[in-house]
Amino acid sequence: MALLRDAVALPWLIAWGAAMAAAAATLTRILVARAEPEAPLPLAGATAAAAALALVWAVIPLHLAAATEPAATHALDLLLATVMTASALTLATLPSAALVLVAGTAAATAAPFALTGRPVVAAIVVALALLLAAGIFSRARAAARIGAAESALREREATVQLLLRDFEEGADWLWQTDAARRIVGASERFARACGVAAAELEGTPLLQSLAGADWESAAVPDELRLIADKMTRREPFSDVALPVTVRGETRWWQIAAAPRLDAAGRFTGYRGVVSDITEQRASAERISRMARFDALTGLPNRLSVNEELTRALSEAERWRARCAFMMIDLDRFKAVNDTLGHPVGDRLLRRVSERLAELVTENELIGRLGGDEFAVVVRDASDPGRLERLAHTIIETLSRPYEVDQHTLYIGASVGVATGPRDGRTAETLIRSADLALYRSKDRGGGVYHAYVPQLHLEAEERRVIELALRRALDNDELHLAYQPVVDSRSGAVRGFEALLRWSHPELGDIPPAKFVPIAEEARLIAPIGEWVLRTACAEAAGWPDDVRVAVNVSPEQLHNPQFVGVITDTLARTGLPARRLELEVTESVFLREGTGAVKLLKQILDLGVGLSLDDFGTGYSSLGYLSATRFSSIKIDRSFVQAASRGTAEAIAIIRAVVAMAQSMGMATTAEGVETEAELRLAQELGCGSIQGFYFGRPLPVSEARALAIAVRRPDASPAATRAA
Repeated sequence: MALLRDAVALPWLIAWGAAMAAAAATLTRILVARAEPEAPLPLAGATAAAAALALVWAVIPLHLAAATEPAATHALDLLLATVMTASALTLATLPSAALVLVAGTAAATAAPFALTGRPVVAAIVVALALLLAAGIFSRARAAARIGAAESALREREATVQLLLRDFEEGADWLWQTDAARRIVGASERFARACGVAAAELEGTPLLQSLAGADWESAAVPDELRLIADKMTRREPFSDVALPVTVRGETRWWQIAAAPRLDAAGRFTGYRGVVSDITEQRASAERISRMARFDALTGLPNRLSVNEELTRALSEAERWRARCAFMMIDLDRFKAVNDTLGHPVGDRLLRRVSERLAELVTENELIGRLGGDEFAVVVRDASDPGRLERLAHTIIETLSRPYEVDQHTLYIGASVGVATGPRDGRTAETLIRSADLALYRSKDRGGGVYHAYVPQLHLEAEERRVIELALRRALDNDELHLAYQPVVDSRSGAVRGFEALLRWSHPELGDIPPAKFVPIAEEARLIAPIGEWVLRTACAEAAGWPDDVRVAVNVSPEQLHNPQFVGVITDTLARTGLPARRLELEVTESVFLREGTGAVKLLKQILDLGVGLSLDDFGTGYSSLGYLSATRFSSIKIDRSFVQAASRGTAEAIAIIRAVVAMAQSMGMATTAEGVETEAELRLAQELGCGSIQGFYFGRPLPVSEARALAIAVRRPDASPAATRAA
């Protein structure tokens, strides 16, 4: 304004100064606001303010041509160059605004020079503007990098502050030591965790604080020795779980630390963090125990047993020794569950586990595999005699009576043993061998011990082959029935036939029922096979004389199917056989699974008019309660009693006589099975048996011969001798 006071009228000069002040103030406010760290970029406002300021400065060159004094002209040129330079410096963080101001000022300055014939001066102005523009770009990039670095630094500082706050407020805390491993700058939280005041903790050796009362005795845990070793070598360490004792309570701390170095690279101590992981460790231990120990008995579970057996096999291979695996299955335990309920069964399993736990030494591990199966891993089985004695001790111990909820319970145990690595070099194969041995023990009636022999594997393979073939036997029409006559003990007249199942395989030949029927029951094939037997026998008997009955053996599996009564009804309806001519033979084992359910089903069968016969009476569980609960039409005396009685065995004679007397008093008929000689026939007649069945009167006959016999005995001239001949 001073330079232009002679060239511009005072009112215009004042107006120009006010416009200059207003534009400069606006741009200054924008620059001040831009200095705030979190302020947004005011690009549009700054560019507009810079453009306004450039227009105000552009007024000055219009008067340069009118200026007559060279000094004033040079002063104005210097002023504009200064404005351009200052704009480039002050507006570096707003490059668009700086470029607008520099370009506008340069254009307004260079134009008069070019118009007045001074192109060199105009070129100098343009060159200065280009240099300033390059500087603006360079400074803008540098400012952007600095801004990004400052932003990242602020973010890191915020993160560190947050972590420090979390450490101070959470279950973790920081600590540091000097070069002599003494605690410095002890925090209140660290001191409270150690059970002392911060002043007492300051300057205390870190290892002494962690060791507590064990520091003097040097009986420190291995984890603390690891920390001491790392600190001696000035190495970092992390995730070291250390037990510490605070106020008499054992806690678990997880410690991590790294050495501190000064600017010169000299060691100045350690800085680290401690986490209290007591609860996490306790939770992990509970989870681990749940994964490896049985919840009901507290014994090691199947996983732990497998791991221990794997270790035992590895040691046996390494030292060329022997280990062993025992599988224990409780006998008659299912009857306890079915009659008294699962809560009583669970308490019984706890008593069993307690007895087993008392038998083992450091050489054995006992576990529960599941259900009523237990196992013993014998680490050193070099003495076969000791192994056998242990098996017999287990059977004897588990067979003693139990008192559970005011019930006296009697169960037993069967044991199968396999020795490794002879009977299996892996845990899986050794367990399979022991399982085969256990199967043999159960097959012999239970309560015995059996060791694995290779023959058991061959028998298991044979069972597998038979099961596969049996699944296709019905579809391939390989099954057929044979009929054995049941005759009157006095007259010899045929009263009926027992339908007996037979199987002829095209490759395996004739397979006896004693071999394939148990397999059919285990494989759950007995139900469809049993229905086929019932329908076939009833269809055949429908063509016999009206007073000839047919007897069909029924499996316990069929009698525990609520739909079985419907199967009988449908069969009688389809074949036209009267219900009174059908008799179903059951064994005492049917009552052991679900006594109440079996009795109800048998009553429904009796209501149909079908007869019931109790087969093999005296060889099973011999409970007279079965006879009072169910109205059997007949009792079949097992052939073992008949043969023993024929040899003069007093006990067998007394049993047959008692059974006959009891059956007569209850309105039941009696049938003596397995009669093969004349002497056995006379004895059965003398003891009062009403019916006879056995080879003496006939072997199981093919269907055609049985049909012919049933029709032949109805002739008026038929006699007992003719019956036998037929």
